[in-house]
Amino acid sequence: MSVSEKTIATLNDLTEINNDRVAGFEKAIADIKDENIDLKAIFLKYSEQSRKFSQELTAIVAGYGEDVETGNSVSGTLHRAWIDVKSLFGGSDRASILSEAERGEDAIKAAYKLALEEGELSASALETVTRQAGDIKAAHDAIKVLRDAAKAVS
Repeated sequence: MSVSEKTIATLNDLTEINNDRVAGFEKAIADIKDENIDLKAIFLKYSEQSRKFSQELTAIVAGYGEDVETGNSVSGTLHRAWIDVKSLFGGSDRASILSEAERGEDAIKAAYKLALEEGELSASALETVTRQAGDIKAAHDAIKVLRDAAKAVS
């Protein structure tokens, strides 16, 4: 089956930002202090979500017989801030941890939006990316609610 280079590039970019998201959440999990232990379970859930998404995207690319991108982003066409965010984690207060997580979620949400608007995705890829984008938006919104609650308390 022939598929456009744009589809493959978009899927590989989404794989990379999902890998960045995993790395970002893992960094946050490692740095979280006991008073924010509940965030570890939440961040682990979203880290696992991105692992699953990367696997799904990789399977689509491999199914087309194309080269799969399995690393973290270094360059590319989609805006990626998760890799920057992971270096900023380390603040111990809940509001700042959640602010950085939400900033990363803004980046992946924007990457999915761009992929859907400009990705020229095949039908099967479009279905997967659309579903993933909905789950990413839900994760973003959940983190934003937690962030807003933490800011209201501090």
